[in-house]
Amino acid sequence: MEPLVRIKGVSKFYPRVHRPRERLRAFASLMTGKQVVAGAEVLHDISLEINAGQSFGIIGENGAGKSTLLKVLTRVISPSSGTVEVNARVAALLELGAGFQPEFSGIDNVRMKAALLGMSANHLDKHLDKILAFADIGDYVHEPVKHYSSGMVVRLGFAVVAASDPELLITDEVLAVGDESFQKKCIRWIEAFLEQGNTLLMVSHSMYLVQKLCRQALWLHEGRCRQIGDVFPVTQSYLAYHEERSAAESRHRRSLKGDGGLYRVSDFSLPGSTGEGDRVIAFGEDLDAELVLHSPDGRPPVALFGVMRADGTPVYGVASDHDAIEAKMLDDHHYGFRICFNTLPLLPGSYSIRGHAMDPQGIRLCDTAELRFTVSGESREMGIVRLPHRWNPGE
Repeated sequence: MEPLVRIKGVSKFYPRVHRPRERLRAFASLMTGKQVVAGAEVLHDISLEINAGQSFGIIGENGAGKSTLLKVLTRVISPSSGTVEVNARVAALLELGAGFQPEFSGIDNVRMKAALLGMSANHLDKHLDKILAFADIGDYVHEPVKHYSSGMVVRLGFAVVAASDPELLITDEVLAVGDESFQKKCIRWIEAFLEQGNTLLMVSHSMYLVQKLCRQALWLHEGRCRQIGDVFPVTQSYLAYHEERSAAESRHRRSLKGDGGLYRVSDFSLPGSTGEGDRVIAFGEDLDAELVLHSPDGRPPVALFGVMRADGTPVYGVASDHDAIEAKMLDDHHYGFRICFNTLPLLPGSYSIRGHAMDPQGIRLCDTAELRFTVSGESREMGIVRLPHRWNPGE
């Protein structure tokens, strides 16, 4: 079966044209067919195939090239290199209010946008009541669009697109603008749209929406494909990247050992680690941690373990004296502790565990070490942990 969308080696380069000399140089390069050197490469060698019936999410930071890729796909702009093939009826919502004339009324804009999407006058007349009901903006439909809120513009635009009967729907953060009730209405429509065998290509910063509506994902980073594949591994890697980035500075401070303290962490490990990257455990497996503390005076110190998400959000902490656990004496100055978190209920994602050395009274925190681990698996649940639960049928 021929792919619905095929992108091969697509790059997009914008020359620098801030000064007259730069504009002249860029124009000369264009006329002579030479490549412009000075400028910004927004997309670099992107290749992607989307088959009919797939739901694909495009994720990445601001400036990663997501919107540019959609504009290339919908032929709003042309790629600097590479090829793009789209073999479907396409409906796109790329920018807020795109295709709407602010001086015209909502109903007039509906007719114009419907014509731009290829809808016939008869088709529009049959679906006009459904469009207005879906938008649900009341008498504002007779007011100029310039008086609309951003959410009302999205309501009207999405309603027209929903009635155009597309094979491929392309959206760029449109659900981030509407209110909660409209978002739920759009999600229900998209789910029904996909159940009918249609195709979705969506850009969103909401990993919840991407995981809910998409089965595959592409992570763009600085205009390049960083990861592509099933939605859960890709979105989990993206979230872990952001959590690590936001916690890098605090993690660096915590990594500084307190060698001047009385009690120190001599060794901290997660049994089963290979030494190549983070420890990876499957969702619901046990997590073991071993901590060796140094005692300069031979007295047994107190060990404290803390689990947190990669962004520093605390999850759980427990000290050896809380559970009346005695340290295992390894020699005159070293004591060992081992803890096992049975059937770890953490949801898939990136986490850290800290081992702390405290004085024998458990009052003074003397030293800290930290290790990272990843919980793998697939889950559409939200939060940090899975709570045991059951669903009871309605009375």
